[in-house]
Amino acid sequence: MHRSTEGQRYVTQVFARAVRVAVPLTASAVLALTACDSGADAGPDGASGPSVIVPGGPGEANRTLSAEDAAKQRVDDDTPNSADVDYTRMMITHHSQALEMTGLVPDRAESSQVRKVAERIQAAQQPEITVMRSWLEEHGKTEEGGDHDHAAMPGMATEAQLAELRAARGKAFDRLFLSLMITHHEGAITMAADVKAQGNNVRIEELADDVIAQQTSEITRMRAML
Repeated sequence: MHRSTEGQRYVTQVFARAVRVAVPLTASAVLALTACDSGADAGPDGASGPSVIVPGGPGEANRTLSAEDAAKQRVDDDTPNSADVDYTRMMITHHSQALEMTGLVPDRAESSQVRKVAERIQAAQQPEITVMRSWLEEHGKTEEGGDHDHAAMPGMATEAQLAELRAARGKAFDRLFLSLMITHHEGAITMAADVKAQGNNVRIEELADDVIAQQTSEITRMRAML
Protein backbone atom coordinates (compact mmCIF):
# COMPACT_ATOMS: atom_id res chain seq x y z
CA MET A 1 0.00 0.00 0.00
CA HIS A 2 2.85 2.37 0.81
CA ARG A 3 4.59 1.51 -2.50
CA SER A 4 1.44 2.18 -4.41
CA THR A 5 1.03 5.58 -2.83
CA GLU A 6 4.66 6.52 -3.52
CA GLY A 7 4.35 5.31 -7.09
CA GLN A 8 1.29 7.40 -7.69
CA ARG A 9 3.03 10.49 -6.23
CA TYR A 10 6.01 9.94 -8.55
CA VAL A 11 3.82 9.56 -11.61
CA THR A 12 1.92 12.70 -10.66
CA GLN A 13 5.16 14.74 -10.30
CA VAL A 14 6.50 13.55 -13.67
CA PHE A 15 3.24 14.38 -15.40
CA ALA A 16 3.18 17.87 -13.88
CA ARG A 17 6.71 18.58 -15.06
CA ALA A 18 5.81 17.39 -18.55
CA VAL A 19 2.83 19.71 -18.67
CA ARG A 20 4.92 22.71 -17.52
CA VAL A 21 7.43 22.08 -20.34
CA ALA A 22 4.86 21.34 -23.02
CA VAL A 23 2.71 24.43 -22.48
CA PRO A 24 5.47 27.01 -23.27
CA LEU A 25 6.58 25.00 -26.29
CA THR A 26 3.07 24.90 -27.64
CA ALA A 27 2.59 28.65 -27.11
CA SER A 28 5.87 29.39 -28.91
CA ALA A 29 4.86 27.25 -31.83
CA VAL A 30 1.54 29.05 -32.10
CA LEU A 31 3.26 32.45 -32.03
CA ALA A 32 5.71 31.39 -34.73
CA LEU A 33 2.94 30.19 -36.99
CA THR A 34 0.98 33.39 -36.40
CA ALA A 35 4.01 35.51 -37.30
CA CYS A 36 4.53 33.59 -40.53
CA ASP A 37 0.91 34.04 -41.52
CA SER A 38 0.95 37.71 -40.59
CA GLY A 39 4.11 38.38 -42.62
CA ALA A 40 2.68 36.69 -45.68
CA ASP A 41 -0.50 38.72 -45.50
CA ALA A 42 1.20 42.07 -44.72
CA GLY A 43 3.77 42.00 -47.51
CA PRO A 44 3.06 44.46 -50.36
CA ASP A 45 2.18 43.03 -53.68
CA GLY A 46 4.45 44.76 -56.25
CA ALA A 47 2.22 43.65 -59.09
CA SER A 48 -0.97 45.02 -57.51
CA GLY A 49 -2.55 48.29 -58.50
CA PRO A 50 -4.85 49.41 -61.28
CA SER A 51 -3.80 48.85 -64.86
CA VAL A 52 -3.21 51.82 -67.14
CA ILE A 53 -4.32 52.14 -70.76
CA VAL A 54 -1.66 53.81 -72.89
CA PRO A 55 -2.91 55.27 -76.19
CA GLY A 56 -1.14 53.90 -79.23
CA GLY A 57 0.37 55.97 -82.01
CA PRO A 58 -1.40 56.58 -85.31
CA GLY A 59 -2.66 53.25 -86.61
CA GLU A 60 -1.60 51.42 -83.43
CA ALA A 61 -3.82 49.77 -80.83
CA ASN A 62 -3.90 50.93 -77.24
CA ARG A 63 -1.74 49.06 -74.73
CA THR A 64 -2.59 48.01 -71.19
CA LEU A 65 0.29 48.30 -68.71
CA SER A 66 0.56 47.63 -65.01
CA ALA A 67 0.77 50.70 -62.79
CA GLU A 68 4.45 49.96 -62.16
CA ASP A 69 5.32 49.64 -65.87
CA ALA A 70 3.36 52.78 -66.73
CA ALA A 71 5.26 54.74 -64.07
CA LYS A 72 8.59 53.52 -65.43
CA GLN A 73 7.60 54.49 -68.96
CA ARG A 74 6.64 57.99 -67.86
CA VAL A 75 10.02 58.42 -66.17
CA ASP A 76 12.16 56.88 -68.90
CA ASP A 77 10.50 58.24 -72.04
CA ASP A 78 11.97 61.67 -72.76
CA THR A 79 11.75 61.37 -76.53
CA PRO A 80 11.94 64.90 -78.02
CA ASN A 81 8.69 66.24 -79.40
CA SER A 82 8.10 69.07 -81.87
CA ALA A 83 8.14 71.69 -79.10
CA ASP A 84 11.66 70.61 -78.07
CA VAL A 85 12.95 70.75 -81.63
CA ASP A 86 11.28 74.07 -82.46
CA TYR A 87 12.59 75.66 -79.26
CA THR A 88 16.14 74.54 -79.97
CA ARG A 89 16.11 75.84 -83.53
CA MET A 90 14.61 79.17 -82.53
CA MET A 91 16.85 79.65 -79.52
CA ILE A 92 19.96 79.18 -81.66
CA THR A 93 18.75 82.10 -83.79
CA HIS A 94 17.74 84.07 -80.71
CA HIS A 95 21.14 83.59 -79.06
CA SER A 96 22.90 84.43 -82.32
CA GLN A 97 21.26 87.86 -82.40
CA ALA A 98 22.30 88.46 -78.79
CA LEU A 99 25.90 87.69 -79.77
CA GLU A 100 25.61 90.06 -82.71
CA MET A 101 24.53 92.82 -80.32
CA THR A 102 27.24 92.11 -77.76
CA GLY A 103 29.80 92.11 -80.59
CA LEU A 104 29.11 95.83 -81.06
CA VAL A 105 29.95 96.69 -77.44
CA PRO A 106 33.79 96.90 -77.47
CA ASP A 107 33.91 99.67 -80.09
CA ARG A 108 30.83 101.62 -79.02
CA ALA A 109 30.07 101.32 -75.30
CA GLU A 110 31.20 103.89 -72.77
CA SER A 111 30.21 102.10 -69.57
CA SER A 112 32.53 99.45 -68.15
CA GLN A 113 29.45 97.81 -66.60
CA VAL A 114 27.87 97.42 -70.03
CA ARG A 115 31.08 95.83 -71.26
CA LYS A 116 31.04 93.34 -68.39
CA VAL A 117 27.39 92.46 -69.03
CA ALA A 118 28.17 91.87 -72.70
CA GLU A 119 31.08 89.61 -71.78
CA ARG A 120 28.88 87.54 -69.45
CA ILE A 121 26.22 87.16 -72.15
CA GLN A 122 28.82 85.99 -74.67
CA ALA A 123 30.35 83.56 -72.18
CA ALA A 124 26.96 81.97 -71.51
CA GLN A 125 25.25 81.96 -74.87
CA GLN A 126 28.02 80.90 -77.23
CA PRO A 127 28.50 77.54 -75.43
CA GLU A 128 24.71 77.09 -75.29
CA ILE A 129 24.51 77.45 -79.07
CA THR A 130 27.16 74.72 -79.41
CA VAL A 131 25.22 72.43 -77.05
CA MET A 132 21.94 72.99 -78.89
CA ARG A 133 23.49 72.32 -82.29
CA SER A 134 24.97 69.08 -80.96
CA TRP A 135 21.59 68.11 -79.51
CA LEU A 136 19.88 68.60 -82.88
CA GLU A 137 22.53 66.52 -84.63
CA GLU A 138 22.26 63.80 -82.00
CA HIS A 139 18.52 63.51 -82.63
CA GLY A 140 18.82 63.59 -86.40
CA LYS A 141 17.47 67.12 -86.83
CA THR A 142 18.84 69.97 -88.88
CA GLU A 143 19.25 73.52 -87.62
CA GLU A 144 16.83 74.76 -90.24
CA GLY A 145 13.28 73.52 -90.31
CA GLY A 146 9.68 74.44 -89.73
CA ASP A 147 7.94 77.57 -90.94
CA HIS A 148 8.74 79.87 -88.04
CA ASP A 149 9.12 83.60 -88.62
CA HIS A 150 12.33 84.40 -86.77
CA ALA A 151 11.49 88.11 -86.68
CA ALA A 152 8.30 87.26 -84.79
CA MET A 153 10.13 85.43 -82.00
CA PRO A 154 9.67 87.08 -78.59
CA GLY A 155 12.25 89.76 -77.83
CA MET A 156 13.99 89.83 -81.20
CA ALA A 157 15.27 93.25 -82.27
CA THR A 158 14.11 94.51 -85.64
CA GLU A 159 16.53 95.37 -88.42
CA ALA A 160 15.78 99.05 -87.84
CA GLN A 161 16.67 98.72 -84.15
CA LEU A 162 19.91 96.91 -84.96
CA ALA A 163 20.83 99.63 -87.45
CA GLU A 164 20.20 102.27 -84.79
CA LEU A 165 22.37 100.34 -82.33
CA ARG A 166 25.22 100.09 -84.83
CA ALA A 167 25.11 103.84 -85.40
CA ALA A 168 25.07 104.78 -81.70
CA ARG A 169 28.11 105.64 -79.58
CA GLY A 170 28.88 106.28 -75.93
CA LYS A 171 26.01 106.77 -73.48
CA ALA A 172 23.42 106.64 -76.25
CA PHE A 173 24.72 103.22 -77.23
CA ASP A 174 24.74 102.03 -73.63
CA ARG A 175 21.10 103.00 -73.05
CA LEU A 176 19.88 101.49 -76.32
CA PHE A 177 21.89 98.32 -75.84
CA LEU A 178 20.51 97.78 -72.33
CA SER A 179 16.95 98.48 -73.45
CA LEU A 180 17.12 96.10 -76.41
CA MET A 181 18.90 93.37 -74.44
CA ILE A 182 16.39 93.47 -71.58
CA THR A 183 13.58 92.95 -74.10
CA HIS A 184 15.65 90.23 -75.79
CA HIS A 185 16.15 88.40 -72.49
CA GLU A 186 12.46 88.67 -71.60
CA GLY A 187 11.63 87.02 -74.92
CA ALA A 188 14.08 84.20 -74.24
CA ILE A 189 12.50 83.59 -70.83
CA THR A 190 9.05 83.41 -72.45
CA MET A 191 10.30 80.82 -74.95
CA ALA A 192 11.98 78.80 -72.20
CA ALA A 193 8.80 78.77 -70.10
CA ASP A 194 6.80 77.60 -73.13
CA VAL A 195 9.07 74.63 -73.85
CA LYS A 196 9.04 73.62 -70.19
CA ALA A 197 5.25 73.40 -70.43
CA GLN A 198 5.05 71.75 -73.85
CA GLY A 199 8.31 69.83 -74.39
CA ASN A 200 9.22 66.31 -73.33
CA ASN A 201 13.02 66.08 -73.39
CA VAL A 202 14.90 66.35 -70.09
CA ARG A 203 18.03 67.92 -71.61
CA ILE A 204 16.04 70.71 -73.26
CA GLU A 205 14.17 71.32 -70.01
CA GLU A 206 17.52 71.69 -68.24
CA LEU A 207 18.73 74.16 -70.87
CA ALA A 208 15.49 76.13 -70.49
CA ASP A 209 15.97 76.24 -66.72
CA ASP A 210 19.47 77.64 -67.24
CA VAL A 211 18.16 80.32 -69.60
CA ILE A 212 15.48 81.38 -67.12
CA ALA A 213 17.89 81.55 -64.18
CA GLN A 214 20.75 83.32 -65.98
CA GLN A 215 18.73 85.80 -67.95
CA THR A 216 16.42 86.74 -65.07
CA SER A 217 19.52 87.67 -63.08
CA GLU A 218 20.96 89.64 -65.99
CA ILE A 219 17.69 91.55 -66.50
CA THR A 220 17.81 92.69 -62.87
CA ARG A 221 21.42 93.83 -63.30
CA MET A 222 20.74 95.69 -66.55
CA ARG A 223 17.62 97.47 -65.24
CA ALA A 224 19.70 98.83 -62.37
CA MET A 225 22.13 100.31 -64.92
CA LEU A 226 19.55 102.31 -66.90
